[in-house]
Amino acid sequence: MTAPVALVTGANRGIGMEVARQLAGRGHQVAICARNAADAEAAALAIGAGTAGFVLDITDPVSVDAAVAAVVAHFGRLDVVVNNAGGHYDDGATISRVTDEDLRDALEINTFGALRVTRAAIPHLRASGHGRVVNVSSRSGTFSATWGDAPAYAVSKAALNMVTLLLAKELEGDGILVNACCPGWVRTRMGGDDAERSVEEGADTPVWLATLPDGGPTGGLFGDRRPIDW
Repeated sequence: MTAPVALVTGANRGIGMEVARQLAGRGHQVAICARNAADAEAAALAIGAGTAGFVLDITDPVSVDAAVAAVVAHFGRLDVVVNNAGGHYDDGATISRVTDEDLRDALEINTFGALRVTRAAIPHLRASGHGRVVNVSSRSGTFSATWGDAPAYAVSKAALNMVTLLLAKELEGDGILVNACCPGWVRTRMGGDDAERSVEEGADTPVWLATLPDGGPTGGLFGDRRPIDW
């Protein structure tokens, strides 16, 4: 049987690179996607066999479609999408003062980007019969646990959580499981050196969701492999 193929966005560093590394270690072929070709290729070289680098800018629909097509042309299939790329953490802001520009930018990166990649991948995930979509989200996008001082980021992650739920409902009959996760506060460029978690710990739940067996959960938000209240 041909090894499953996973596409990971923002996979040239941090959590995304570790997700790619762990999936490759589990026998997946992995498309390392980044905005810059040199970064994607360097990460693929560092991880090793079964990986390849691709240029994918989640804010550019043309780039998204081209990258997904290139991945399928290279590997011959697509089974897993991990929407890891994200950003625009407006720490210290307030919702009453957040600008339209900040909101648009956060939504473009954290919500629209993940939806674009998933839309492009859906035909191939349907063909797989065992498709998996993992959206790397955050507790800041929940009503139960948001901390409220990164409003553009929180709104965009709340929207991503709703996208997750709606996609899960739409695709449930196609054998595609769609879930979101919060990796926690991880020592990455965004999280900083004082963060409490390693990238290995941050990647654990996304990898678990990417490798769920048929009949696994769909339409949920998870942290440490446990459900998180919306």
